[in-house]
Amino acid sequence: MFKNWTNLFIYHAKNNKLFTFLNILGLSIGIAGLIFAILYWNDEQSYNDWNPDKDKIHQVISDLGEDLIWGYTASPLSQYLDEIPEVESYCYFNTWYYNEIINYKDKKELVAKIFDAQNNFFEFFPFEFVKGSSNIKNHDNTSIYLSEEVAERIFGNDDPIGKQVQYSGRTLVVRGIYKIEEKSSIAPEAVTNIIDKKLEENKDQWGNFNFGLLLKLKDPSQKTKVEKALNSLFLKYKMSKEAESEGISIEEYLKLYGSIKNILEPLSTSRLHSKAHGYPEGNGNYQMLLILMGLSILILILSVVNYINLATVNAVKRAKEVGIRKIIGASKMNIIKQFVFETIIMVLLSILLSLVVVELSLPYYNEFLGKELVIYGSQFYQQLIVVFLLTVLFAGIFPAIYVSNFETLKVLKGNFGRSKSGVWIRNGMLILQFSIATFFIIGSYIVYEQVQFMLNKDLGFKGEQVLEISYRNSYDYKERDYRQKLITRYNTVKQEISKIKGVKQVSTGAFKFGDGASSSSSFRYNDANIQGQNMAIDFGMLEMMKVNVKEGRLFSEKYASDTINSIMINETALKMMNEKNPIGKEIDWNGNKLKIVGVVKDFHLYGPQAEIPPMSFFHFKTIDWILQNVNTIYVKVDANNMEQTINDIEKFWVNKVDTEYPFAYDFVDKSYARTFDRFVKMKNLFSLLNIVVILIALFGLFALASYSIQRRMKEIAIRKTLGANTNTLLKELSKQYITFCVIGFLIALFPIYYLLNLWLEDFAYRIRITVLPFIIGFIVLLLLTLGIVLSRAYQGTKVDVLKYLKYE
Repeated sequence: MFKNWTNLFIYHAKNNKLFTFLNILGLSIGIAGLIFAILYWNDEQSYNDWNPDKDKIHQVISDLGEDLIWGYTASPLSQYLDEIPEVESYCYFNTWYYNEIINYKDKKELVAKIFDAQNNFFEFFPFEFVKGSSNIKNHDNTSIYLSEEVAERIFGNDDPIGKQVQYSGRTLVVRGIYKIEEKSSIAPEAVTNIIDKKLEENKDQWGNFNFGLLLKLKDPSQKTKVEKALNSLFLKYKMSKEAESEGISIEEYLKLYGSIKNILEPLSTSRLHSKAHGYPEGNGNYQMLLILMGLSILILILSVVNYINLATVNAVKRAKEVGIRKIIGASKMNIIKQFVFETIIMVLLSILLSLVVVELSLPYYNEFLGKELVIYGSQFYQQLIVVFLLTVLFAGIFPAIYVSNFETLKVLKGNFGRSKSGVWIRNGMLILQFSIATFFIIGSYIVYEQVQFMLNKDLGFKGEQVLEISYRNSYDYKERDYRQKLITRYNTVKQEISKIKGVKQVSTGAFKFGDGASSSSSFRYNDANIQGQNMAIDFGMLEMMKVNVKEGRLFSEKYASDTINSIMINETALKMMNEKNPIGKEIDWNGNKLKIVGVVKDFHLYGPQAEIPPMSFFHFKTIDWILQNVNTIYVKVDANNMEQTINDIEKFWVNKVDTEYPFAYDFVDKSYARTFDRFVKMKNLFSLLNIVVILIALFGLFALASYSIQRRMKEIAIRKTLGANTNTLLKELSKQYITFCVIGFLIALFPIYYLLNLWLEDFAYRIRITVLPFIIGFIVLLLLTLGIVLSRAYQGTKVDVLKYLKYE
């Protein structure tokens, strides 16, 4: 039986090469798109899945109000966490990696992901240990733990346990070697415990939110209770005391400054659903994941509908075969099984082709997502089997039942008329195709408009020909005259770089374009409390970046007060102050009385998609401690002979400034562009999928147009005999498809408007959805429809009248 079915399949495939090719191609494209989405989904969902306590472990997130949500908290909490009965244990950590050199004897190794946490870190992230132990008793501030890869790079074949290494001016002992085989929100190459000293120094600083904090709860369902306990601690030890020192009631304080709310986010969901960036591996893009998954499912649905339409068309040609088989005794179930079997072969071939497409395209897909996805794993193959079964179910059952219901006598006479229900199902599928195509055409246009709006938006600064050079603090903050050494070193570097031919200007700031400021502090003016970005700068920084002043002036070396008690604010901060004449007004910045000398025009610090925050500008000598946060020096270079200028800067840098580390630089405009790179990628993705969807939809339209015209060949012959001209026939044959096109377009309008508006809500600066994308989308859809239908209809009008009327 199976041999006979296989032979029949091969026979019809050879005789209908075009339809077979279109069937396999359409399905393989749809399945390939879904495979790409599944690989991305599996990768993101796998983060922390290996951790046995992923549901118990929670990170403390601080909500300070006014959209200020931070992935870190204050050190003094540690004194009271043991008093909360629902908390089993806790661990403070730095929310970033250090990129530093580890020395062993004469060997130096740059390690990009050095992580600092308290000594019980491995209780929260129990990585597998290859050598040594994660025993807390051994893990003190003289210990270091290395990943298997880093240990091999540093020690080769030597046993690293007990060996001493030099790291950031410290001598540390290697206590253990671990390996990380699964995805983790914290995946360090080395782990240290230097954080305790910093925690001790900040044990009374309730206002310094500098540390990440993990809590392991005895019962995850008690999360809300723990959040309330943490809120009470901040109310008691921070807000109440500050209210008392200002001589106001706690109610007045909360009205002025707002409250601090603590949110516990479970590790199990933190990768995709965190409200803050609290882990060094960063967050996943949940919106991108949902969009990619949703669009892939839509494309697969379109492919399945396309397959059904093509299979239905092909069934007309096989009607007599089915009629004859019924006469010689084949049952309806037998015919259904045969056509489902053929669908299974088609889907298997489509899956094989889709896997080839995925394997060949995976490097480009990984580059697009910034990942290293591979096709393997039992979970993936199980999902592939599910995709196979569902595709066979939906793509195979309807055509099989449709064919098995042919009335034997009618089909043998050449009458392929079907029931109204069958016609409605086919027409409904065609309308669905039009709706999906409409969604992609209009959606891609709106996404393109939004991305272009961001690309063309005035950023408020100019980053062309400006280098941002990574700058390291080489002094220990415990050294005598630490801050003065920082200033002296920076001034020396600035002066020497300024002497290099081709360098126009050198300056610095304790912030990075696209990445924000290194710290944030609130300042008060009258009844307004403003949480501003601390934009500590050197003279000439804003002028170099072409940042304009709205009123007042920028900082200048002509005014001695500009390094003592002067401050500038941006337009956003001014609006929050509600002051019409700010110049000369005095504000209270962390106990410092600073006088406003200028208002800087707003510029996009985080990217054109994000809101512009309030900013406080002051010279780094005014608030001298902030110079330790400077990690970038900005250099404006001449466009002429730029390569030589950069080479000269590098030569000076590696010889005089930082002999240990490689010279690292980028251009401000290119670095900044990466802040909205994911939206450009989204635009490109939508454009690519739009092309794919249109092609698949055209396949289906081609199939149905062919089928419809095939069914009406006798009608066309009669009309031609009665004198109908070609134009009349073309109009008659195409009008139903224009109707379906309009219906499909109208059905898609609300989903498009709703979902695209939802997507645009993530942008602080966005376009308004106008009628233009819908008009363009409809015109494109209509032209494509007419192009396919009229071409098929025109061929139909060239019918040989005698061929279809000779038996009448």
